[in-house]
Amino acid sequence: MRSLCVEPFQNFSVVDTGARRTLTYCSPWKTNHKHEAVLFPPPSRPIRKTLCICLSSSSKLPVMMEEEKKTFDANETALLVKELNESFRTGKTKSYEWRVSQLKSIEKMVVEREKDIYEALYKDLSKPEFEAFVSEIAMVKSSCKEALKELKHWMKPEKAKTSMETYPSSAEIVSEPLGAVLVISTWNYPFALSVKPVIGAITAGNATVLKPSEIAPATSSLLSKLFEEYLDRSAVRVVEGDVPQTTALLEQKWDKNIFTQVLNFNTPNIVHLSLHTRYNCGRSPRVGRIIMTAAAKHLTPVVLELGGKCPAVIDSDVDLQVTARRIIGGKWQVNNGQACISVDYIITTKDFAPKLIDALRKGIEECFGTDPMESKDISRIVSSNHFSRLQSLMDEYKVYNKIVVGGQRNQKELKIAPTIFLDVPGDSQLMQEEIFGPLLPIITVENVKDSIDLINSKPKPLAAYLFTNNDKLKNYFVQSVSSGGMAINDTVLHVTVSSLPFGGVGESGMGSYHGKFSFDAFSHKKAVLYRSFSGDSSVRYPPYTPEKQKLIKAVMNGGIFNIILALMGWSRD
Repeated sequence: MRSLCVEPFQNFSVVDTGARRTLTYCSPWKTNHKHEAVLFPPPSRPIRKTLCICLSSSSKLPVMMEEEKKTFDANETALLVKELNESFRTGKTKSYEWRVSQLKSIEKMVVEREKDIYEALYKDLSKPEFEAFVSEIAMVKSSCKEALKELKHWMKPEKAKTSMETYPSSAEIVSEPLGAVLVISTWNYPFALSVKPVIGAITAGNATVLKPSEIAPATSSLLSKLFEEYLDRSAVRVVEGDVPQTTALLEQKWDKNIFTQVLNFNTPNIVHLSLHTRYNCGRSPRVGRIIMTAAAKHLTPVVLELGGKCPAVIDSDVDLQVTARRIIGGKWQVNNGQACISVDYIITTKDFAPKLIDALRKGIEECFGTDPMESKDISRIVSSNHFSRLQSLMDEYKVYNKIVVGGQRNQKELKIAPTIFLDVPGDSQLMQEEIFGPLLPIITVENVKDSIDLINSKPKPLAAYLFTNNDKLKNYFVQSVSSGGMAINDTVLHVTVSSLPFGGVGESGMGSYHGKFSFDAFSHKKAVLYRSFSGDSSVRYPPYTPEKQKLIKAVMNGGIFNIILALMGWSRD
């Protein structure tokens, strides 16, 4: 028997099963085998833990843990929020000049540290550079460019109509910043989905705290360093960490929370939830409820971008080659299916399914080669926990024999090949949970319109897709399916259009952001009415006489003729 003491050791949980204990963790550290542990810890962390492991050749692994007192607690968080509120009250974040300076700093940060961003994304997800540029870096650059171009227009008060009751008067809607806001971001697009909401908060004039995901530790650490170097620390901060840090942040009073932390495997533990919670994909609504429960204590408004099972309905009249490529683009090209808007399952007719499967098989080979496991153009699975969850979905007795394409896996390298299933049972976990990975079930129906009932039998998804040349079917789909967003004859590209809001409905989320919608999400729309001291009629004040009542009814009911009659002492009553 040998022993090994490692310090620091983070992101672990111990599951006690009686005579046997096992250790699981979500981190980039690697273990070689049961006799030896080689650990590559991430950069500095706010929590330090000492782990003593006794390693032997037997199947039993006694584990002893000694956890040092965490350095980031509720008191420190309260002090952070106080500092940000004090900075906000000075008024500097409200100025156009400050907002522009921070946006230009983010723009400069992305240009100067682009290589570092690529490296962090590769460490966390093995994300191909092409994919990292398109879905992360370019998206942030585009958001900065649009905000700098449109900010003056967004900040300008909107004129509003007034009514006869307030004549003479004028009115406007003023967009004012909320104050100190909290952004809790995700691991699957750990750069873009961290920085883009922060851009929205800054354009609206808020002081902001970003809590990046600990599941993408390289990107989290990089964001902390970059924000410290490029942005105004008195008003924009990053808090790294795990369960204690997130819990401490949520216990504070914020002026708004935005949560994009879809399927973050440590997040279910926050707010006194058990560390032994099973990591499954049906958690997004549950995590949303946790966030809302914490926010409700302070009446904090929230934007929740959660997820769901995003369907793609494919008619038989489509261009099959183009459709197959766009399905591949909306499934395996987006972080290997680890995206909240990726295609979760396909619905098509029984007759068309074989042709579709053949086209997808050929398309996968064209994109990722004859052995996708060796492709450098596809991301790996984010963690061993996520890999195990996906593996259990594949191995369920109801579906393991339904695989028609793919199925290869490598747990050591956290890789799963693009895998297609045909007609898995509706009560299988594959069709009950959000998959969030490279597994794609195809469900067949007799008539393509039958797909609508199947979609509507499930919670509302974050996105829904339809491929068809039939205009009547397009209109029917748009009118009949409720989802956060939708694309016809393509997948995922709707989120690149900044003039469209991105957000969920029902269990897929609430609120929206992107472009002007981000500015609005972090702003309060203040109604302002302007009046002079002239035109002050005695009709509105006591004593209330029959004549005043007739006149006020005429004014409020509208119609100049009724007002004239009332002024003359006449009435239609």
